[in-house]
Amino acid sequence: MSVDSIGEIIWVLGIVAWYFIRRPYERRAKRVRVVSHRRSPSEIIGLVAALCGLAIIPGFYVATGIPGAADYPARVWAIAVGTAIFSLAMWVFRRTHKELGRNWSITLEIRDKHELIRGGPYALVRHPMYTSFLLMGLGQVFLLSNWVVGLAGLIGFAVLFLLRVNEEERMMLEIFGSQYRDYMESTKRIIPYIY
Repeated sequence: MSVDSIGEIIWVLGIVAWYFIRRPYERRAKRVRVVSHRRSPSEIIGLVAALCGLAIIPGFYVATGIPGAADYPARVWAIAVGTAIFSLAMWVFRRTHKELGRNWSITLEIRDKHELIRGGPYALVRHPMYTSFLLMGLGQVFLLSNWVVGLAGLIGFAVLFLLRVNEEERMMLEIFGSQYRDYMESTKRIIPYIY
């Protein structure tokens, strides 16, 4: 088995893990009433960009090898680094879902009896779900030896983050007021102690 095939298999296993982590929360979320939402065209564009960059484009590449012209030689050390980063992404992703519990939603929504979560990864950053997507994109760069596919994950993450995070923070400020403002002052957005 070639090194690039190992990277592709690990990426596929990571995406399968992503689905199995998210699925139970998605099902539970449907049972909790939405009090308000901020669904917008820009949010949909961000979600589609992230889905394309982190799943559809790399999935197409793994299945077909297209665009093979952007391939570069796979390295064992890169696969090891990518595996570590992608594993960390899944750990953060799972912890984030677990902390959010009934508050989780895929879109910008406030649920019935919504609470401000400050435990687990939320003690370090305000948006650990985005942190997990950033880590997925970085892991993808190392696991899939293709410039287009590697960059697609980071670009997809960036589009989602840039189109959504400010609106999400405005919504939280409206709902939680000074409690959220204090939380903003004590945490970074997505990278602990840095940003």
